[in-house]
Amino acid sequence: YDSLPNILAANNFRAVVDAIVYAHKKKKMVIFMMGAHVIKCGLSPLITDLMKRRVVKAVALNGAGIIHDAEVAMIGRTSEDVGEGIINGSFGMAEETAAFINGAINYGFRNGLGIGEALGSRIAKANFKHKEMSVLATGYKYGVPVTVHVAIGTDIIHQHPSANGMAIGEGSLLDFKT
Repeated sequence: YDSLPNILAANNFRAVVDAIVYAHKKKKMVIFMMGAHVIKCGLSPLITDLMKRRVVKAVALNGAGIIHDAEVAMIGRTSEDVGEGIINGSFGMAEETAAFINGAINYGFRNGLGIGEALGSRIAKANFKHKEMSVLATGYKYGVPVTVHVAIGTDIIHQHPSANGMAIGEGSLLDFKT
């Protein structure tokens, strides 16, 4: 930490760390609201560690965040190269990802659960080799709310037949209320 240069993103990083430490010491809420790239770039272990230590009290994700989180839990990485997939027409066609996530969302809808809790419980209970890296499963396991805020039609899982707009909308609304 002290060896970081006193410029640009290093200063921003220090400011964020200092704010988190200050808030935690003052028993304030530390809530991470993040997009998918935090997970896609491999930073899940940092987030889950802060959740386990009760520093981070809640996490809010977008729809892409749950895709990367589930795939990291399933196979240890995300499944697609976006640039290549767009060119050859295969982008967003990972059946296993959509079936698992939409199945969890549909399960949550039938049982009055938001997307974060439904998917977190399904990942936590699945036989996935890398589920310890899942922000969603960690939230479920440690009682840290992980909410998901979806824009319908923007995520790859929405183009699959298993997608249920009513379930996605209700699950996201329940998470918003959380």
